Amino acid sequence: MKILEVHDLCKTYGTGETAVHALNHINFSVQKGEFIAIVGESGSGKSTLLNVVGALDNPTSGSVIIDGKEIFSMSEKKLTVFRRQHIGFIFQSFNLIPELNVEQNITFPLLLDYRKPDMKYVNELLNVLGLADRRTHLPSQLSGGQQQRVAIGRALVTRPALIMADEPTGNLDSKNSQEVIALLQSMSANYQQTILMITHNENHASAADRVFRMSDGILKDLGVSSK
Repeated sequence: MKILEVHDLCKTYGTGETAVHALNHINFSVQKGEFIAIVGESGSGKSTLLNVVGALDNPTSGSVIIDGKEIFSMSEKKLTVFRRQHIGFIFQSFNLIPELNVEQNITFPLLLDYRKPDMKYVNELLNVLGLADRRTHLPSQLSGGQQQRVAIGRALVTRPALIMADEPTGNLDSKNSQEVIALLQSMSANYQQTILMITHNENHASAADRVFRMSDGILKDLGVSSK
C-alpha cells in the first residue's frame, strides 16, 4: 500500500537566469511501513523536499498524495488539520514546549484537536522510548537524547500516516544518535510506521530500508540499503 506518492514535484525560487530549481521534477513513492532516508549535502534541496512533502511549504508545480489524498488541493484550513493529524514531525532542535512535562509534550498534538489521549498507547510509547520514569520531568531536566525521544513520541502519538524526520540526530552525540536511529528502525518494524528521514550522515542512512540521494534539486533512488 502506497502511503506517499510524489509526482513531478518542482520548487523554483526566483525567475529567469537567476532562478534556483530547489526541486527539479521529483518523482517517488513510499510503501506503508517503509523507512526511507534521503542523503545530500547542504543546499542539495533535501530540506526543501521535506518541507514541501510535509505541507510546510507549497510547490511551484506537481502533486503530493499522502494516504490517498492530494494535499495541495485542500484549503489552507483543511491542510492545517490534515498535517496535524496525518503527518508527524521530528526536528533537529526538538521543538518541545518548555512549560510542559514529558507526557504533556507527547500528547499535545491530540489536545490541539480536543482528542482524548489513548493512555494505554501513551504508556506503551513512554516505555518503548525509555521515558516512563521521566514522564513528569520538564524538557530542561532531560538530556538531549531524552528530549529527542520525547519528540519521537509526540510524532507517533497521533498514529500518523507519515513521519518526517529532519536531521533527527543533528544535535546529539554518537551514542544518542545511534539510539535514536535504532528507535526509528523499531517504530518502522514494530508499528508499521512510515518514516521519511533526511540526513547528511551516510552511516545513519544505511539503517533505512531504502536510500535516496539529493543533489542540485534532483532525487536519485539508490535502492535498498546495505544494512
